[in-house]
Order: sequence, then C-alpha cells, then structure tokens
Amino acid sequence: MNKTELIEHMAKQADISKAAAGRALEALIGGVRTTLKKGGSVAVVGFGTFAVTKRAGRTGRNPRTGEPIKIKKANVPKFRPGKALKDALN
Repeated sequence: MNKTELIEHMAKQADISKAAAGRALEALIGGVRTTLKKGGSVAVVGFGTFAVTKRAGRTGRNPRTGEPIKIKKANVPKFRPGKALKDALN
C-alpha cells in the first residue's frame, strides 16, 4: 500500500473526503517527525512505538576496493510494533 492508497482507505473508513484524510495523514507524519527530531518517542497504543536510536560511528570497507572508510555516527528512526499489531499478524 502506498501513500495514495492509504489516504483513500482512511477516507473510506472514516467517511471523510480524501483531502481531509490527506491532511490528517500529513499531520500525523509531521507530528511524528517533529517529536523524533527533538529526541522523543511516539507511542500509539495497540500499534507500536516510533523512537530514535543513536548509531555509533564506525570503520567500514569500500566493497569495490576494500579500502577502509569512516562511517559517521547517526540518529536512526526505529519502529517497535505493539502486542496488538503482532497478535493481528499471527
């Protein structure tokens, strides 16, 4: 499912216009992005938790030449599914 299909699904399920569903989805994504940028986490009960983890810098290798390269440290978004989501899939 892509973003357009998700908006169509949301509009149909909530009985709202596609434009309103699109704005709602953008608001959700924006809220999650803003919270993660500030280092927080977003927990949606029954669905899962979005959080930021820190990945340390390390030395890697260029696969073509075998030459060592430095990989910078980074903040990485993570998603941990909730119990209800896991149970729905199994």
